[in-house]
Amino acid sequence: MGNLSVVLLVIIAANAIISFKGFSDFAFFEKYKFNVGGIHRGEKFRMFSSGFLHVDTMHLFFNMFTLYIFADIVVGYLGNLYFLIVYIGSLLLGSLLSFAFHKNEYHYSAVGASGAVMGIVYSAILLQPDMSLFLFFIPIPIPAYIFGIGYLLYSMYGMKSQLGNIGHDAHFGGAIGGYVITLILASWLFEEHLLMIILLAIPIVLLFILKKLGKL
Repeated sequence: MGNLSVVLLVIIAANAIISFKGFSDFAFFEKYKFNVGGIHRGEKFRMFSSGFLHVDTMHLFFNMFTLYIFADIVVGYLGNLYFLIVYIGSLLLGSLLSFAFHKNEYHYSAVGASGAVMGIVYSAILLQPDMSLFLFFIPIPIPAYIFGIGYLLYSMYGMKSQLGNIGHDAHFGGAIGGYVITLILASWLFEEHLLMIILLAIPIVLLFILKKLGKL
């Protein structure tokens, strides 16, 4: 715990406090969740506030645990301020992509820090692409860039098939946010990890092509 940055602790605390408030206060949850109809009515704050609400304690724990695992890498390379910029920017990009894909579905709602967390995950992958990840259902280490590409492809499949009660578009938007913002803040990556940058860009480019063609 001594190695945790103050910014990370504040983010985790904010998620916990706001989420637990939402668990016990239905009106509060409804007011601040991501909802397309509400956003169309001018309640733009939902695109930010929804990133601090969660469906239940397991949803909250999984997002905060994932954030905890990857945050040290981003803070270590970029510092606390840039870590915060990546987190908030990814949260907003996730919400914006969700709105772009569901803007005509006035009933569509979502909550969770997944977009922001995925932004931190992808930032960490860019900063340290040679690290290996251990997933619960795969007993062997996976190169981080393979996971990154695979997850974005899975998210596209989930968006197309509306797989599960998961905001795949928010995950994808958050990953794009983490990818783009990190490259802006750490331009030296173009010299050190250019191949990985190109590889991780492939599913992002594919998303926009498929959207343009009306396939998503």
